[in-house]
Amino acid sequence: MSEWPADSVGLVQPQQRHFDTPLMLACGIELPSYELVYECYGALNAERSNAILICHALSSDHHVAGYYEGESKPGWWEVYVGPGKAFDTNRFYIICANNIGGCSGSTGPTSQKPDGSEPYGPDFPPVRVRDWVHCQQQLMDVLGIEQWAAVVGSSLGGMQVLRWALEYPEAMRHGIVLASAMKLTAQNIAFNEIARRAITADPDFTNGRYLERGTMPNKGLAIARMIGHLTYMSDDLMALKFGRDLYEGSFERGQATDVRFQVESYLRHQGDKFADSFDANSYLLLTRALDYFDLAREYNDDPMQAFKRAQAEFLVVSFSSDWRFAPARSREMVRAMLGAGRRVSYAEINAPQGHDAFLLPVPRFDAVLRGYLQRVAAGARA
Repeated sequence: MSEWPADSVGLVQPQQRHFDTPLMLACGIELPSYELVYECYGALNAERSNAILICHALSSDHHVAGYYEGESKPGWWEVYVGPGKAFDTNRFYIICANNIGGCSGSTGPTSQKPDGSEPYGPDFPPVRVRDWVHCQQQLMDVLGIEQWAAVVGSSLGGMQVLRWALEYPEAMRHGIVLASAMKLTAQNIAFNEIARRAITADPDFTNGRYLERGTMPNKGLAIARMIGHLTYMSDDLMALKFGRDLYEGSFERGQATDVRFQVESYLRHQGDKFADSFDANSYLLLTRALDYFDLAREYNDDPMQAFKRAQAEFLVVSFSSDWRFAPARSREMVRAMLGAGRRVSYAEINAPQGHDAFLLPVPRFDAVLRGYLQRVAAGARA
């Protein structure tokens, strides 16, 4: 694209920061050094009080908004981040870092080991949500930011917001938690395990050493993505979008055809596209981090006790048709926050799009974000 929409941040470039300081991970293994890739939009004010950290979800990355040279697809939250949008880059300095353990530039399974011998592959150590928060805090220091105006995240990103509130309570004024939970349900863990089994059962997975052997477990990864993508949509949305419409073939008597429904074609396309761009070992790592997150585990399983450490104000948002991170999970979170004496705003948005509603242009959601961010902006000017 040569011209950008007026409400876009336009052409952007990722930045990279190398950290020589060893990082002790929650699993007890130390990374001797690591890289973080991140993007920034807007400008930091003189008081350095208008910075917002966006924490990305499972399969997203640092490319939140704007366009890369030669590409027509914008960042994954383009609909809400940009000049005049809910996250107004005329008012806020927006930062998003790619999580370690992923495959979009930050240190992960596809990165070379420190001795340069080979990629980490399956030898990359397990990561937890708190590890990402610690890395983000290191980046915060490098950028000279003492306190975030807000930390924002949806789904797995929302779990990072919650962890920020407990690990660095003085470092954020507001926490915005979207379509998330304090821990996964057994059903959620089960879906993640089925997806992981699809990957590890692929003959080309070769115990995670496919990069060394020149193979790629694309079939297994595609199926894993199909499973995940299915859970992000609601039944109503799928009925509206696909119904039982046929993509090709027919039921004509005597004709041997491969009858394929539109929904099949859609899921196959999503799976194949994902398998071409994501790393299987990263997918295993990230889903495990999602499974193991439990905010209150260290607080005698009492989330109210956990939130007594927090100092931030919160906005919690859920979506009516999201069965993967149901509104009931958000209401549990809100009750614990209120019980701990935190100031909380809660909105349950009536939206048919399922878990992915936070990615899409939902007018009521946009209005809620804009209203709350007026408060965040007022605090940044104070």
